[in-house]
Amino acid sequence: MSLDTALARIASLQTMLQPQPVQQAVPQTATQFSSMLQGTTGTPAMGMVPGAPTGGTPAGQAILNAIRPEVGVAEQPPGSNDSPRIAQYRQATAGSGVGPWCAYFVSWAARQAGVPLGDSGQGFGRVDDVFAWAQKTGKALPAGSTPSPGDLIVWDEHIGVVESVDPDGTIHTIEGNSSDQVSQRTYGSDGGGAVGYVRLG
Repeated sequence: MSLDTALARIASLQTMLQPQPVQQAVPQTATQFSSMLQGTTGTPAMGMVPGAPTGGTPAGQAILNAIRPEVGVAEQPPGSNDSPRIAQYRQATAGSGVGPWCAYFVSWAARQAGVPLGDSGQGFGRVDDVFAWAQKTGKALPAGSTPSPGDLIVWDEHIGVVESVDPDGTIHTIEGNSSDQVSQRTYGSDGGGAVGYVRLG
């Protein structure tokens, strides 16, 4: 192979290996741009999981973005209410200790989303305290309300996050400390007897 042929081949390879500019669709109007950011045009908004349900408040969507990757995080050992990751959830709650951690999980999720729970952002270790604060601050929705994705769903002694709501009212959730892990669950339109919901943002 001649030197000229080798240099030509190297130049050709360099051209092929150079990154090509990415073409991005540019909305025609500010309304279209706003719709794209909110994920309402069928095009996923930035940071959204393609095919993930949309709706709710921006804070609710941020909570969902934080907790979806956590599904499957489990206690180590089972039944211990602890693991290295669960210890990180507890850090979002002032004065927390090893114990039932569903409220720690939602406190962590809210803090990750930039809407920490509590008047001082201190988070809560007890479900009752979360709902009492929500009622006091006008963030609580009563039982029988239709929740939105990202709303907290509250039961008598348990709390989770609404992931989506089907047209027939079926409610899908992500919950910490459900069967000793972060689990996805499904309930009827009554939320499995939920006492209410908390809408942040």
